[in-house]
Amino acid sequence: MKTQFSITTPIWLSKVQIRHIEKSELPALEWNGEYTHFRRLYKEIYEGVVKGKAIMWVADLNGGSIIGQLFVQLSSARIELANGTNRAYIYSFRIQPPYRDNGLGTHMLRIVEEDLAERGFHWVTLNVARDNPDARRLYERQGYRVIAMEPGNWTYRDERGITREVHEPAWRMEKRLLNPKRR
Repeated sequence: MKTQFSITTPIWLSKVQIRHIEKSELPALEWNGEYTHFRRLYKEIYEGVVKGKAIMWVADLNGGSIIGQLFVQLSSARIELANGTNRAYIYSFRIQPPYRDNGLGTHMLRIVEEDLAERGFHWVTLNVARDNPDARRLYERQGYRVIAMEPGNWTYRDERGITREVHEPAWRMEKRLLNPKRR
């Protein structure tokens, strides 16, 4: 897939590859300790990748520097998010701060959406934190619309095995994906 870049696009952006993560790269998702507490969670998600229930995308700068991530749940117990056939769920979408506001997030999102459409998915859902209006605007510019409020309560086990509770009130958003053959 070729990417068009404008004159104002930073040169580094043309060197970014959007691809699936390799198991050996999971530690790079910890971003120098900032997300070490998600170590077990990343391994669990990767197990879902192996089982065909998830996809872990990364933005790789210069062949080895992970500067962005985006995960997709293809099937879930919460079928309103991902049902395994025509609805997928995007989550853990992050771009490292020095690389934000340059089009990388938009580029990554488009690649993931195209991949989902080619896999036969018609809808994509995501949750965006209510206290993150910049991310909400990004999604709205890409055609997502708010469809519900989410309480944002969830738990995970951190790298030491301690259960952590998270409270992130969010907006659930969705977008209808275009069939790539009809574009």
